[in-house]
Amino acid sequence: MGIVRKTAVVVPCFNEARRFDPQAFLGVARAHERLHFVFVDDGSTDDTPRVLTEVCAQLPDRLTCVRLPTNSGKAEAVRQGMARAFELGAELAGYWDADLATPLEHIEKFAAELARRDASMVIGSRVKLLGHRIERRPARHYIGRVFATMAALSLRLPVYDTQCGAKLFKVDPALRRVFARPFELRWCFDVEILARLRTEYAADGHRDPAGEWVEYPLDRWTDVPGTKLTLRTLPGILLELARLSRITRGGRR
Repeated sequence: MGIVRKTAVVVPCFNEARRFDPQAFLGVARAHERLHFVFVDDGSTDDTPRVLTEVCAQLPDRLTCVRLPTNSGKAEAVRQGMARAFELGAELAGYWDADLATPLEHIEKFAAELARRDASMVIGSRVKLLGHRIERRPARHYIGRVFATMAALSLRLPVYDTQCGAKLFKVDPALRRVFARPFELRWCFDVEILARLRTEYAADGHRDPAGEWVEYPLDRWTDVPGTKLTLRTLPGILLELARLSRITRGGRR
């Protein structure tokens, strides 16, 4: 099948030296000449800078490292990486978790789905279905479902899984504007992206883009230890979702 359009995938990294799999990224990059990875080191304090520098040196034309001087959080790391993806002239751009809970083979599937459905966004969805291997701890699943339900209500969209760390977008002026300014939400920036996109398309006089957004049921997803989503963080996350309506009402700025 292959990846037809120039595609850049941002990989935010904070203290990922032990979990990072250089050969996985190198193998996929070598298999798809139109695919570019942008690794963003978010002020790591372990060996991550060296690991990323070494892997990028092996394929410098398709692997790029961006170094943030201090830890700024995943939202800002993704935003900075997307800015670099735009500079690279990507036609499709998105982001992927460094722990590869979602296998890299799905990038090609997402790109094909964007073309097949003439969609503007494809996001991974961790739905347990027959024939799919979704390995998720029960506690994380139930916390995630509470969050997902609240997110769907905040957005007024029937979205099942806003927080899966695998997303791919068609690059257009609205997407560029979405990532042009820092996000207000820390835990819920994925939801803020959807809210901003909707606002930007409406401001341009387009129809609601939700009809061009696709959730893709993942074939495989593995719950990798190290998640920060716990019962302790849930109240703060729900407070952020409450702020989302204010952000949405504020529109473009």
